[in-house]
Amino acid sequence: MELLGGTILDIRRKILEQIPPDAEITKIDFEGPKIAIYTRKPSIFVKDEEKLIKDIVKTIKKRIVVRADPEVRLPPEKAEQVIRAVVPPEAGIQKVFFNEALGEVEIEAEKPGYVIGKSGETRRAIFELTGWQPKIMRTPAIHSNAIVEVRELFRSRVEERSRLLRVVGQRIFRAKLFEDNYVRVIGLGSFQEVGRSAILVQTPESQVLLDAGIKPTSNGDEYPFFEAPEFDVEKLDAVVVTHAHLDHCGALPYLFKYGYRGPVYMTEPTLYLTKLVQEDYLRVARKEGRPLPYSEKDVATALVHTYTLSYGEVTDIAPDVKLTLYKSGHILGGALVHLHIGEGLVNIVYTGDFKFERTLLLDPADYRFPRLELLIMETTYGGKEDVLPSRDEAVKQLVDIVAETVKRNGVVLVPVLAVGRAQEVLLALRMAMESGQLPQIPIFIEGMIDDVNAIHTAFPEHLNSAVSEMIFRKVNPFTAPNVHVLKGEEREEVVEARPCVILATSGMLTGGPVMEYLKLLAEDERSSLVFVSYQVEGTLGRKILQGLRDLSFVDSRGRVEYRKLKMSVHRVEGFSGHSDRRQLVSYLKRVSPTPKKLVLNHGERSKAKAFGSAVSKMFPSIEVYVPENLESVRAV
Repeated sequence: MELLGGTILDIRRKILEQIPPDAEITKIDFEGPKIAIYTRKPSIFVKDEEKLIKDIVKTIKKRIVVRADPEVRLPPEKAEQVIRAVVPPEAGIQKVFFNEALGEVEIEAEKPGYVIGKSGETRRAIFELTGWQPKIMRTPAIHSNAIVEVRELFRSRVEERSRLLRVVGQRIFRAKLFEDNYVRVIGLGSFQEVGRSAILVQTPESQVLLDAGIKPTSNGDEYPFFEAPEFDVEKLDAVVVTHAHLDHCGALPYLFKYGYRGPVYMTEPTLYLTKLVQEDYLRVARKEGRPLPYSEKDVATALVHTYTLSYGEVTDIAPDVKLTLYKSGHILGGALVHLHIGEGLVNIVYTGDFKFERTLLLDPADYRFPRLELLIMETTYGGKEDVLPSRDEAVKQLVDIVAETVKRNGVVLVPVLAVGRAQEVLLALRMAMESGQLPQIPIFIEGMIDDVNAIHTAFPEHLNSAVSEMIFRKVNPFTAPNVHVLKGEEREEVVEARPCVILATSGMLTGGPVMEYLKLLAEDERSSLVFVSYQVEGTLGRKILQGLRDLSFVDSRGRVEYRKLKMSVHRVEGFSGHSDRRQLVSYLKRVSPTPKKLVLNHGERSKAKAFGSAVSKMFPSIEVYVPENLESVRAV
């Protein structure tokens, strides 16, 4: 405790040296990755916010938040009156919640820009006049159960969250016990395979897990190698989740079931999407009679331990590790992970899943970093023949398939990942209908796509400028008159509402409502089955693409039903959120700085090895590694 206290005392001393005595500092707390300065004179920080806070951050190189001492905060009732008087009515304030444990006031509004004000002046006025630090949130244009439930969960457990923050803060800012002299990258999943992403970054001082996914297959789901001797959940300092797909976040509650109680870092959209994905996974497993790997309680526990970060925000997550998230271009909230380890010892970038091309929804992945020595990169489409059509070509292919199916008075069934692919396909169809390329036929969505659409409307700033402008102007592509949200009991009626398009989960035919539609439509020669997502080896989707046409389904009573697949089967690859072979090479050419080492993962064995061999020839200055699961690579 002496070393720990000494480190924290040193940080406190440096902060106090730079703050004017008349600021009346009452406390300096270590709240997770942030250092909170409590003051009886918040006006001093408001008036000189730019210089004073920036000078402190420059000195200690840590994130700072200023809070008013509880004694000088206005009572919540009076503070809310002041807030509603200061904020213009155009903001459309929907809810105000006072977090007394942290001295924050959460303000949910339809138009958060009015709460922030020009150059942040309204936000600063709220803090100065009330003593409550504003936390400003957008109310989604479509009601989202996930957003409501997560925000209410956090509000109902503010005291617990406050205690957790302080425990995490003590761990992050503890004194170093070792001199950094090595960094290991250990593959616990997704090496020479697609699925169950999990990478352990280990130093003598700390351990950080990048992603915790599952690998869904028709024969049962596979989990990362958490039983590996290098992995000890009690020694884990942090988990970083790149995005909300099951193969990257599905095993997170499993860690909490078995004792992990540390922090999880991700973007805010990923927080809400992760809840949806994990609970949907449990719902489908329960319906299909499969054993549950964890419970909804474990999901909630994981959420309570989650801390959200913005892109570009540098954050301490361990005594010798700083984390920064960057845009990945894959799905809403998806992130590249940058780890700065030691005092410049080594910098690691982990791409997770990424797209190095502007899509209908998102801007391309970031490729400039302050420093980079080791790059961990996906190779989902790393094979020599993996050259995908452009987005325009993919849209044309999809539109042509739909048009032909409409002529036959058929149904277009599109298995989709609810997060990312569903929104891309929906947007493509809506644009084709608006331009007259397709008639205004019904588009039915089922699974959890509607809630995911709602989360997209809550974060328009994360989308590309074209889509965010639609949402800001209330020409919302997700709420068009011909887009209908379905419930299970309507399926047989929908199949007869021809012609139409049905978007349903899951994207690889591993379960979910799409299976019911497939059973109803399988023998209909007029209809089309269109795959727009990568089909993992072993899934039903992959088997159908390989020629399987004899299908079996298990009904609610456990009886097996057989169907002959007579639908026309199509594969439209250009909607992928992954980079193809050309984009992977382009990324390596443009990424800055050029890495010294490259570790390839998230690709089937043949694709990862083929890409590794090609890269070694194209970039002779880069050391290339294609490890298997449980193998490690020295970063330094």
